[in-house]
Formats: sequence, C-alpha cells, structure tokens
Amino acid sequence: MITDQLQRFERYLSVHPGFRAGFEFLRRPDLKQLPAGRHDIDGGRLYAMVALDRGRGREKSLLEFHRKYIDIQFLAVGVDVIGWRPTELCDRIATPYDAEKDVGLFYDRPETWLEVPGGYFAILFPEDAHAPLATTGNVHKVVVKVAVDW
Repeated sequence: MITDQLQRFERYLSVHPGFRAGFEFLRRPDLKQLPAGRHDIDGGRLYAMVALDRGRGREKSLLEFHRKYIDIQFLAVGVDVIGWRPTELCDRIATPYDAEKDVGLFYDRPETWLEVPGGYFAILFPEDAHAPLATTGNVHKVVVKVAVDW
C-alpha cells in the first residue's frame, strides 16, 4: 500500500505503466462535478468509479481483495478510514473471490487503520486486503482501477 498527497503523484509513475493516465484523470479540474458511476479511461484496463458514500464504520467494514486490478483510491471530499491487512495473512473467507467482479471478502480484521483525508490517495495492490469506507462520515471518492496485466 502507498498513500500520499495527489500533488506528489509523479513519484509513483514508474510503479506501473497505467498510473500516468490514472493520475491524470484524478487531476481533472472537473473531477468533483463528475456524476457517480463508472468512467472509462482506457477500456477495460483502466477506469474510474466515482462515488458519494456514507461510511460504514470500522465494525461493519470487511476486508476486500482484488486480483486483476490495483486500486488508486482518491478522496475528493471528506476523510475515509481504510483498514489494511496483507492478503496472505487472511484466511476467513466471507465471500469467495468472484473473477467477473474481481472482488472477494474476508472476515479477518485489519492489522492497521489509515485515515485518508481529502486531496490524498491510497494505492492498494492485490496483496493489500483493504476495508474502505470505515469512516462514519460522508465522502466523495474516486477509485481508479488499473489492470495488473497491462
């Protein structure tokens, strides 16, 4: 997992070839005006999900995991709390992995909790089981999904 301010995105461009276009999307001047839902950036290998959500709180947030996509979770407004635990240390499956939806859920509890304020992002790789929306407040969040196999 990586977390930082959006203004320092250039430090991470060498990590994955899809990150440049993903971060360019997040830097759009009209980002906060985009409607909720999916926004294609580069077909199925790079897209964004815009959401205005209310947090679930820590107790109701399950760890999720992905295999096909890396998440770049950006907070446009609000503060999210994201739980984290290495995927390899999770073994209590709540929902088996669904390859079509690229998501599975664990009952295991996070090892750590991270506050991600507005203007910051968290990059979550397949080895990062994460429990997003563990805040209790409202957030305006954009999740850029970057295909692992570019």
